[in-house]
Amino acid sequence: YMVVGTVVSVLLTMLLAYPLSRKEFYGRSVVTKFILFTMLFSGGTIPLYLVVRNLGLYDSRWSIILPNAITVWNVIIARTFLQENITDELYEAAQIDGCSDIRFLISFVFPLSGAIVAVLGLFYAVGQWNKYFDALLYLQNQALYPLQIVLRNILIINRNTPSMTVDVEAAIRAQGLSETIRYAVIVVASAPLLLIYPFVQRFFVKGVMIGSVKG
Repeated sequence: YMVVGTVVSVLLTMLLAYPLSRKEFYGRSVVTKFILFTMLFSGGTIPLYLVVRNLGLYDSRWSIILPNAITVWNVIIARTFLQENITDELYEAAQIDGCSDIRFLISFVFPLSGAIVAVLGLFYAVGQWNKYFDALLYLQNQALYPLQIVLRNILIINRNTPSMTVDVEAAIRAQGLSETIRYAVIVVASAPLLLIYPFVQRFFVKGVMIGSVKG
């Protein structure tokens, strides 16, 4: 879920942010306002659930990946980065050489946007890794459960207190095992992101400072 969801989210975000960063895009302000409107006002859980069911995504992996594939805040960050780093001169030079918008996006925008791609990847990876509520809503097949649901079920199973008829030593051992499993779950849930962050830290600092006031 995390790998596929992150790739899909970053790709869709860049595909949306690129035209919004171009002054030549007709209706850019209207589309931007429409996107910002969805940031302030949400349709709610029940309408989203009905949309997922009617699209045939219910109880499938795509029900976790697609409904929240793009976040408005990340689109704004990516658009600002492209406005500041992809100059009009570069775009005009590419057009003179007969480069199409898609070719320009693939050959110039993505290679020059390593910092923002890393930042978006980290943001989306954290979101995908921590997705819990969506899986509870849209998944019934236990084989499709993400790791967070599996870890939750493990905690619930080990939360049961021993019976009063069990001897004291057995109860102490059971309690110790429960605590060990709980801490192991915490490590398993946190370790992947802690391992990824050092590799994108230098891009992360640059990316989150986009649009900040420099003095």
